[in-house]
Amino acid sequence: MGKTVFVFSGQGAQYPGMGKSLYESSDAARAVFDMAESIRPGTIKQCFEGTKEELSVTINTQPCVFAADLAAAAAVAEKGITPDYVAGFSLGEIAALAFAGMLSYEDAFRLVCKRAEVMDKAAKENRGAMAAVMKLTPEKVEEICAQFRQAYPVNYNSAAQTVVAAAEDEIDELCAKVKEEKGKATKLAVSGAFHSPFMNSASDALAEYLEGVELREPKLPVISNVTAQPYEGDYKALIAAQVKSPVRWQKTVENLVEWGADSFIEVGVGKTLAGLIKRINSEVKAVNIETKEGLDAL
Repeated sequence: MGKTVFVFSGQGAQYPGMGKSLYESSDAARAVFDMAESIRPGTIKQCFEGTKEELSVTINTQPCVFAADLAAAAAVAEKGITPDYVAGFSLGEIAALAFAGMLSYEDAFRLVCKRAEVMDKAAKENRGAMAAVMKLTPEKVEEICAQFRQAYPVNYNSAAQTVVAAAEDEIDELCAKVKEEKGKATKLAVSGAFHSPFMNSASDALAEYLEGVELREPKLPVISNVTAQPYEGDYKALIAAQVKSPVRWQKTVENLVEWGADSFIEVGVGKTLAGLIKRINSEVKAVNIETKEGLDAL
C-alpha cells in the first residue's frame, strides 16, 4: 500500500471565508482557530469576513493561512486519516512542523506571527518583486537570472514553472527577456521578493527569535523546502534559512514519490499544490481539503 502525504498550502492561496465550514463542523478545526484567536484576537474574523485586500497584507495573510491549514489537517486527522510524511510550501512548512509535533500549536502560531512581521519589514527595506515563469526549464530560468544584478529563481514549482525574485527596477526587463526566450512571465501580486537574499535580514531576525523557542523531535518526517529532504541536523537553522532560500517543491514531490508516496492531501487553503503535484507526477492521487464538503468526500 502506498504512503500518504499531507501538504500545507502557502501564502497567496488566501481568500475571504477560508476555514469557516470546517470551523462550524469539526471540533478539531475549531480548537485550532480558537487557539489562534486567543493569541491574536481578530484572526477568526479576518479569515471568515476579511476582504481580499485585508487578507493580502503579509502580517494578516500568514497567521490566517496558517490557522486554516492547521485546522484542515486537524479535521482530516479527526476522521482517522494520518499521513506518513508532511510537507508545506513556504509558510505551510511551519504548519507542517506543528502538525508533526516539532512545535506546539501555540509556539508555531507565535512563530508565524513573528515570521510575517520580519518578512514584511525586510520587504519594505529591500524592495523587490516576483514573477512566475512558464514554458522554460528551471535551468534556462537560472541562466536568465544570472544575467541580472539581483535576480534569483526562488520557487522550483514544476519542470515548466519557476518563480523568480528580482529588484523592482529589473523585474520588467527580466520578464521581457523570458518572452524573448519563448517563455511566459507573469508578475505576482506580492509585497516582497520572498525566498531570496532580499530576505536575509528576516532570516537573521528569525534565527534570533528561535533561540527562545523549544523544538521537539518530530513524530513523523517533515520535508524541508531548503533541502527537499526530511528535517535533520540544526532544525532552527533550517527554519530561519527557509525564508531566504529557494522552495524546492518539484524535488520534494519527486523524492516523496520515490519513497513510496502515492496519495497527497493538500490541507488548508486552495488547490495550488494539488495542481502542481499532478503536473509533476500524473500517476499519484492529489486532492485538497478546505471545506466540510471536501472532508466528507474524502
